[in-house]
Amino acid sequence: MESDTRTNRTTLTDFILLGLVESEELQSVVFVLFLFAYMVTVGGNLSILAAILAEPKLHTPMYFFLGNLSVLDVGCITVTVPPMLDRLLSHKRTISYDACLSQLFFFHLFGGMDCFLLTAMAYDRFLAICRPLTYSTRMSQEVQRILVAVSWACAFTNALTHTIALSTLNFCGPNEVNHFYCDLPQLFQLSCSSTQLNELLLFALGFLMAGTPVVLIITSYIHVAAAVLRIRSVEGRKKAFSTCGSHLTVVCLFYGTGIFNYMRLGSEEASDKDKGVGVFNTVINPMLNPVIYSLRNPDVKGALWKVLVRRPILT
Repeated sequence: MESDTRTNRTTLTDFILLGLVESEELQSVVFVLFLFAYMVTVGGNLSILAAILAEPKLHTPMYFFLGNLSVLDVGCITVTVPPMLDRLLSHKRTISYDACLSQLFFFHLFGGMDCFLLTAMAYDRFLAICRPLTYSTRMSQEVQRILVAVSWACAFTNALTHTIALSTLNFCGPNEVNHFYCDLPQLFQLSCSSTQLNELLLFALGFLMAGTPVVLIITSYIHVAAAVLRIRSVEGRKKAFSTCGSHLTVVCLFYGTGIFNYMRLGSEEASDKDKGVGVFNTVINPMLNPVIYSLRNPDVKGALWKVLVRRPILT
């Protein structure tokens, strides 16, 4: 359990992830449920992506961002669920120090990208409804690529900052993480050195990564709501709100659970609640997103129907 004395940063080479349940019977149930959820999530999001690529009618900025969101959902659940399934199969709950930091990095990379991508989608709806005459120029393909590239850069910087800051902590005591994946609040509890600066960094970057996008999203939808209410026809209002309803639902689910998880650093008792929030963040949200966007969107449903059901048979 001794690390390289040249770094003198940690005396642990691995952690023990306690997981969701302890009994072997329940572990089998958890394995089946999470395997099913993973397959549904990956299948659903890849189907959305395939429909967007295959249907020319969906080659618009809104669906460009939705396709990117589908890729993020697959990445987010892949970072956490397959390693957990592997540990359940092998009955080994250990994860190496380096693997733990890698998982932490990619989890925050995809999560941070989600924050900015949802903001870009809100901006897209604002331009489409409030600035329709200049929409095609303000949301050109070049602008779309820039928004996605900047989002990746900001998310990468955030994830790398947290990972480097965590690597400076000294872990010399208990190595049991009361979670099913590596995340900041649970690892802070195991540190032998002071985590005050890390917690301040978490709050500061959390405000920038979540607070700023939330303000921009709310501002965008205030303008959208005002513009929609000026539409005289009921059918026009309904159509305008329907294009925003799915996005608002996803935003509320994502930010609601994210704020609950990171805007307070709890004790060990709170970590048990964090497991439920973690399941929601890493499994439920990515699994629900394709359902939310397809059920409320006839264009996506039609494209999915063509891709999944009406695929021509080559002879």
